Amino acid sequence: MTSSTDTFIRAELISFAHDPGEGNTPCPGSLEHYADGLLWLKGQHIHAVGHFYEVAPSLPENISILDYRDKLIMPGFIDTHVHYVQLDIVASYGRQLLDWLNDYTFPEECRFANHAHAEALSNAFIDEMLRAGTTTAQVFGSSHPGSVDAFFTACQKRDLRMIAGKVLMDRNAPDALLDGASGIADSERLIEDWHGKGRLGYSVTPRFAPTSTKAQMDAAGALLRNDPTLWLQTHLAENSGELDWVAELFPGSQDYLSVYEKAGLVGPRSTFAHGIHLDNGMRRRLAERGANIAFCPSSNLFLGSGLFDREAAKETGMAFTYATDIGAGTDLSGFGTLKSAYQVGQLRGQPLTAWQGFYGLTHGNAKALSLDSHIGQLAPSYEADFVVIDPQATSLLSRRIKHSTTLGERLFALMMLADDRAIYETWAGGQCQHRRDS
Repeated sequence: MTSSTDTFIRAELISFAHDPGEGNTPCPGSLEHYADGLLWLKGQHIHAVGHFYEVAPSLPENISILDYRDKLIMPGFIDTHVHYVQLDIVASYGRQLLDWLNDYTFPEECRFANHAHAEALSNAFIDEMLRAGTTTAQVFGSSHPGSVDAFFTACQKRDLRMIAGKVLMDRNAPDALLDGASGIADSERLIEDWHGKGRLGYSVTPRFAPTSTKAQMDAAGALLRNDPTLWLQTHLAENSGELDWVAELFPGSQDYLSVYEKAGLVGPRSTFAHGIHLDNGMRRRLAERGANIAFCPSSNLFLGSGLFDREAAKETGMAFTYATDIGAGTDLSGFGTLKSAYQVGQLRGQPLTAWQGFYGLTHGNAKALSLDSHIGQLAPSYEADFVVIDPQATSLLSRRIKHSTTLGERLFALMMLADDRAIYETWAGGQCQHRRDS
């Protein structure tokens, strides 16, 4: 039986049921590909998916089908680490991390004391994210609680699945950004107001160890112990100067990671951005606790922070995800992130296949965020968050696609040549949230 909330879309469909492995062809059973497929939505969820010829006989008569047979549909892209409050400083002339924070980030984030500004930037950021095909992200606000209220309000209006948190920082930053004794209380209020409301979730968010006292980090750990459904996001081992600073500030700690471990911040719902300058001991400890590193390739290249070691992560069992890290990152597009990840891999002698890239950007990222029972696949009962990709979006992309003889070649061409022009539509919660202008 159908209702007014049913939607039928005919297109090429691609989704990953599990990790496709490292080979040039995906592991058996990992790839779900329907060259001529049908996606049947009921309200916010996927009802059925499969080959058109298999599903069509079960369809009611006289229904309207969106015919996107010249398009490709994948699950919506997922971004595990991004700062919405830094949207307006993207592409500011490059410095390394600590200079970047002082010269650009901190002055920009001071503006979010103004609630109207936070509202405007929240909507602008969401518009840009949907334009890029991203339907879920783990997002940093500023240290102002109103920045998170504004962001969650904008997400709730569009029924998006989002994770976000107020930055905690009580030292080593401009006075206008320090939250002092109110930081934890503000976080508790935001958790009460927003965590688990609709498709929203809260991520406890100490910026990084140098800007939080031990007392603040210990209190952040207590929040996580009190509610295991919360997430945790912060930064770890991005820049060599940062490591030296942490060693100076925490002389009694074994290493950078141990600062977070002592505070109880390392667990299966913890995301640590960057993780470039880790040793294998730290990687194994992260793996044992189920935490993940957000690999932010365009940001790491832009700030000259270093080259993430994917092979070391795999050898030690440490999970990693893919992220844009706007504003040091240079592209909100998942395509752009994978392109930079491939380039980083080439410099390290660690090739990235399209199978690995698109799995990571969808099901892989969802799994690392403990969201893989809700999003990340085109499968019955999953939330209807997906992206409609136009392989003919640009003349160069179109030419390369026409010369591709396999699905793997076509996906690799998208990974290297596509941008937001290739995002024809972005759907979230069963609704088309963005459609390309032309």
